[in-house]
Amino acid sequence: MPVLSDRFLHLTRHGEAAADETSLTERGRRQATLLGERLRGVPFAAVHHGPLPRTTETAALITARLGGVTAHPCDPAGDYVPHLPAREELHPASADGILEFLASFPAAERERGPRLAREALDRFTGPADQDGLRHELVVTHNFLIGWLVRAALDAPPGRWIGLDHANAGLTVIRYTPDRPPALLTYNDTRHLPESLRWTGLPPEFHV
Repeated sequence: MPVLSDRFLHLTRHGEAAADETSLTERGRRQATLLGERLRGVPFAAVHHGPLPRTTETAALITARLGGVTAHPCDPAGDYVPHLPAREELHPASADGILEFLASFPAAERERGPRLAREALDRFTGPADQDGLRHELVVTHNFLIGWLVRAALDAPPGRWIGLDHANAGLTVIRYTPDRPPALLTYNDTRHLPESLRWTGLPPEFHV
């Protein structure tokens, strides 16, 4: 049997993006740089990022502070709808609005999303097939972080909706061979000054 060990999966949403989403804003670049400073010293075995410009730029700024780690693009770390819930999976008061929102995505994106979500679970989660601890970083988008957190907590598939994540916030999940996954931290922004902590979150979350 293969040797299994703990995997620490570090998840972050890209820094604040420009309106056309082709690059980060100055605030977004600062967010990514500060997260890289916070993660300096973590012995990452791999850094993955989605293929879009805002995750690519964020990953480059983070790894520039890590030293000796190369970021690799991959589709499962991208921006997509991971699960299309049926109406009965949703709260009656918000079901219409959520279903209308999800229906606004192109059909091709809605079809490929669940496949990529399954690939993300296979690729990024579970104990590591190696001897010794493994740390991985995934620079991604709001939807995938919600999907992976939902899976770690063994919540129903539709519960990925509503798990909002700040730009450059940090979430860490620990996968251990002999126990359920543990959510060690969620949406931690203590590495950011107050002025940079709230981008990407709905206004009602700002406190």
